[in-house]
Amino acid sequence: MLKVFATQVVISKGYDNKPAISITRGNDSAASVRFRIGKKVYDPKAENNARWLNYSVKGFGPIVDRIEKMQLKEGSFINIEGRLDEDTWEDQTTHEKKSCTVIILDEIEYASGGGKSGSGGNATDENVDTFLFGSKSEFDRLCLE
Repeated sequence: MLKVFATQVVISKGYDNKPAISITRGNDSAASVRFRIGKKVYDPKAENNARWLNYSVKGFGPIVDRIEKMQLKEGSFINIEGRLDEDTWEDQTTHEKKSCTVIILDEIEYASGGGKSGSGGNATDENVDTFLFGSKSEFDRLCLE
């Protein structure tokens, strides 16, 4: 797997009005967390010379407790370290094989400053809402939930 470092990324809003951070606990006290991150990057070919990069993030075990204690929410700026992986599944309607890139979380910390002074680590840029992916397809539903 490839190692990934992402700095000054923002936690994206939840898909389809769901919470931005989804934590699941099993009967055997196994825990997992899932959320999305976004980062605005310079692109001279994009409208206003910028576009958003978006990735799904998953974490397991002790990192879940750490995320709960951090009280992260939509718009929080974080730094993460993890491993690049791929989720695959079969589309229930078309029976096509689908996949999406995910980051398996190893470390997480607050990002200092949050991009704007006085923001308290939360995004205040009105463009933060723009990093929802396109249609609500099966790909979006599975990769973004």
